[in-house]
Amino acid sequence: MPHPPLHSLTRHARLPGALRTGGPLLLALIPPGLAAAQTGAGAIPETPALPGGAMLQMLFGLALIIGVLFLGAYLLRRLNGGRAFGHTGPLRVVGGLMLSPRERIVLVEVGETWLVVGIVPGQIKTLHTLPKGELPAGKDAENRFGAWLKHVAERKNGN
Repeated sequence: MPHPPLHSLTRHARLPGALRTGGPLLLALIPPGLAAAQTGAGAIPETPALPGGAMLQMLFGLALIIGVLFLGAYLLRRLNGGRAFGHTGPLRVVGGLMLSPRERIVLVEVGETWLVVGIVPGQIKTLHTLPKGELPAGKDAENRFGAWLKHVAERKNGN
């Protein structure tokens, strides 16, 4: 006994009774432009292009907003005396060293004095006090790392 086509079984099994009849009801659910293209009555109308004036207006508005943001930042900096925010008091962080993810040592400048401060969760302690001075150049560590990196790169390229 031959089996009926699969598409006819699934179509009738899944669609409600009113849609099984097809025809006018199904065409009423399709958007008009698509229905006309399907039936051959006319072509789908093309979407209008964005006019050049609208594009220029949008770009001008965007440039204006960005300009206002930069102007605001400039004015805030001028009002602050040319200093970055957060550096208005007598304290200045000169440097720091991470000992672990939760422990640090920080060198803080207060007037003409440097304080070596240890910071751990829930506690800050002064470790040492010394007069303000010059920090030695930290390029030795950078040069050692740069030399090591160069050596590793040469070794990798040599193999």
